[in-house]
Amino acid sequence: MTATRIDGKAFAARLRERVGAYAAGFEKSVGRKAGLAVVLVGEDAASQVYVGAKGKATLAANMASFEHRLPSDTTSEALMALVEQLNNDDSVDGILVQLPLPDHLDEQSIIAAISPDKDVDGFHVINAGRLSVGQTGFVPCTPLGCMMLLTDRLGDLSGLEAVVIGRSNIVGKPMAQLLLDANATVTIAHSRTNDLASVVRRADIVVAAVGRPQMIGKDWLKDGATVIDVGINRLPPEPGKEKGKLVGDVAFDEASEVAGAITPVPGGVGPMTIAVLLRNTLVAAHRNAGLEAPADL
Repeated sequence: MTATRIDGKAFAARLRERVGAYAAGFEKSVGRKAGLAVVLVGEDAASQVYVGAKGKATLAANMASFEHRLPSDTTSEALMALVEQLNNDDSVDGILVQLPLPDHLDEQSIIAAISPDKDVDGFHVINAGRLSVGQTGFVPCTPLGCMMLLTDRLGDLSGLEAVVIGRSNIVGKPMAQLLLDANATVTIAHSRTNDLASVVRRADIVVAAVGRPQMIGKDWLKDGATVIDVGINRLPPEPGKEKGKLVGDVAFDEASEVAGAITPVPGGVGPMTIAVLLRNTLVAAHRNAGLEAPADL
């Protein structure tokens, strides 16, 4: 048996194409572009790459991109003032403060200052609460992207047993809630779960978000399971090479011998994150304009 490869890159491209078409329609009907503001504090190299990619993707999707790059010694008061300015700017529909922030800034306080209705990252406690009680809000981009891939692959998830490995506020917890809302039976497992392998082995759906390279092998998986690998880890470089190979939390080749379907790393979950960010921004724009967002976003 060889697992079907779940092509997140292709799915994300189709989603971005829909977002771009709907964004053009939004601009015609409202008279302005949907707008995403991204705030970067400091010189973190990876964050600079992410912010640049998000800006390019926003422009490519027919939306306005507002980048605010601040020095690493920016005070909490100055950052809070910028967030408040963006909250009150009608041309800005979504606000994203790139994490991690420098150590002297409190991430939770900054996220809490963002208007929940512009919190397109879905990190605000109000949006977390809305998700937990089934109200409309914004869901973090990575788990929502995982959910899109799962429903595209499996359709109705009712009654399926799902195991989410990892309990972070950004992926694990919202992922579990989304699966519950889809009527799956959900277990959240983590580093202190007793006999973790046997817990994972009973799952029809495995979402791996634990941050340990290739931890999950074929002996952890039920035959035919659908595996969503959120992990992205870089192995030590081989002799003569500058960078090590990027791998997920799942040993892809051997897991593919058992799984029914699996996301690769890279090219699986990763491309979905920016695509869903654009989707969330366009949904926010429709809500802010008093319009119904398209059903297939």
